[in-house]
Amino acid sequence: MRAVVQRVTRASVTVKGRVVGEIGCGLVALVGIKRTDTIADMDYLADKIAHLRVFEDDLGKMNRSLQETGGPVLAVSQFTLYGDCRKGRRPSFYEAAPPEEARELYEIFISKLEKMGLKVVTGCFREHMLVEIINDGPVTILLDSNKLF
Repeated sequence: MRAVVQRVTRASVTVKGRVVGEIGCGLVALVGIKRTDTIADMDYLADKIAHLRVFEDDLGKMNRSLQETGGPVLAVSQFTLYGDCRKGRRPSFYEAAPPEEARELYEIFISKLEKMGLKVVTGCFREHMLVEIINDGPVTILLDSNKLF
């Protein structure tokens, strides 16, 4: 599982001209699920996102997490995070999980974040979305459950 996580001052998702989700200060997680991902990958990334210390403390140091700030997460499914562009000019999405499997794992991931006490807002799975992100910092972190040490 991959996630591009951005600290934001605000973000929103619009589908077919209607805002379906929006947050203020918090994190946006663009989430890609690989065909070999398991619930353990969802656990790993949900825990990382909930505890990622990217918010400033009273001294201006990035030392606080969403768990501490109470900020929300805007989670957006994005299979294109598994686009392989090493050959040719058109990305291959072979490594991305098929939609039925990806949806199930994505929903598990969302549930895990909520069980940690986080407010989670989502886009619409398998829909064309317009995602507006006002990145704060900018702070952008790439997380990948398959690159564990």
